[in-house]
Amino acid sequence: MTPLTMIEGKAYPFGRKNVDTDVIIPAHWLKTITRAGLGRGAFETVRAEPGNVFDDPDYAGAPILIAGDNFGCGSSREHAAWALKDMGVTAVIAPSFSDIFSGNAFKNGIATVVLPQEAIDRLLEVARTEPVTVDLETQTVTTPFQDRFVFPMDPFRRDCLMKGQDEIGLTMGLGAEIGRYEATMARDRPWL
Repeated sequence: MTPLTMIEGKAYPFGRKNVDTDVIIPAHWLKTITRAGLGRGAFETVRAEPGNVFDDPDYAGAPILIAGDNFGCGSSREHAAWALKDMGVTAVIAPSFSDIFSGNAFKNGIATVVLPQEAIDRLLEVARTEPVTVDLETQTVTTPFQDRFVFPMDPFRRDCLMKGQDEIGLTMGLGAEIGRYEATMARDRPWL
């Protein structure tokens, strides 16, 4: 994964509540054997609406998505995180997330930032014309208007995102220590 320390730029001012994983990526897109191209199917039903934010050229390639409460609810499809990542989204800001979606996002290098609704409302307003910055190091979301919102984040997830490591990467980084342990076990307990 690519290390995430600071995500800055345009943000999709989406704001809808209870967006489930079927809205993020419809089921008929799940037949693929690759993650590449899933961004084309992201928010397909929303994109069918005239004037939707996802087809607005002003937001094309935005790295941040500002969403409503309970984002990522529904089924546990990891394809939702894959589709967002393929769109270029590396941070989603919302009042709350489905636990499964939040876990899938983390494992795919997407920061899920929880802020109160008042902060979301302000960010939705600002994102229409100005960039937004998510700083994982200081755990803040800021705007050019001196707005500064502090967010909590699980320290383990934050550290992994900042180092660009998932759980597999962390385990692989301990290869030498694991090898020494296994050699010791083989020597001291050969019956195992």
